[in-house]
Amino acid sequence: MKKLIAGGLLLAASALPLAAQAQAAKPTIVLVHGAFADSSSWNGVIPILQRDGYTVIAAPNALRSVRTDADEVRDLVKSIDGPVVLVGHSYGGSVISEAGEGAPNVKALVYVSAFAPEEGETALGLTGKFPGSTLAPALAPPVKLAGGGNDLYILQARFHDQFAADVPVAEARLMAAGQRPIADAALGEATTAPAWKHVPSWFIYGDKDKNIPPVAMQFMAGRANSRGTVVVKGASHVVMVSHAPAVASLIEKAATAQ
Repeated sequence: MKKLIAGGLLLAASALPLAAQAQAAKPTIVLVHGAFADSSSWNGVIPILQRDGYTVIAAPNALRSVRTDADEVRDLVKSIDGPVVLVGHSYGGSVISEAGEGAPNVKALVYVSAFAPEEGETALGLTGKFPGSTLAPALAPPVKLAGGGNDLYILQARFHDQFAADVPVAEARLMAAGQRPIADAALGEATTAPAWKHVPSWFIYGDKDKNIPPVAMQFMAGRANSRGTVVVKGASHVVMVSHAPAVASLIEKAATAQ
């Protein structure tokens, strides 16, 4: 075996690439935002993951249809060499549940204040199955779409209290102005084949979530046999904004799990 002298020490040349190989073996983290948000909602989480050596992609999510949104994420996953951890917030949980199905390089799913529907279930149905959501009265009058259906927004005056109560008011105002609408049809579209049935999953959510009832997320985590469930005391629906280190920590646990 060829050896190199470095600082007076003998090093095996074949050992030098191992660190690079270990780095390359780290999963790519794909983050999928939910309704009434955009990719900037992950801005607190991304630097932590990058600092710890992970490649991170905040995937686009059109918020039009579970199937078409999942197809876009699935195409992205297919383009990535090596293992992937899919992370979804809110409606993004429905998207990663669908996108992870049939994607052999997806090694884990992380649900961040998110839906994890069973086959045939919808986001609306799961929200209404349990008490606690106050989203409906916080919605603005729907924007009618030329092709049919409606776009839904949260009233900006209600956004802080409803969506991001544990985020500073000034930051919540920015989030409210930049929120991405979701097509009402997407919230009523049923999941077909959820990946959480055979892909390991992790869950994190706040106990003060006003969009998805915490009891609903507790139910979904239990049903999915969650490998780890973190309930953040006092956290709102945007736990990845208000408690980014906790969310990043759980993502890394999923990424390193065997």
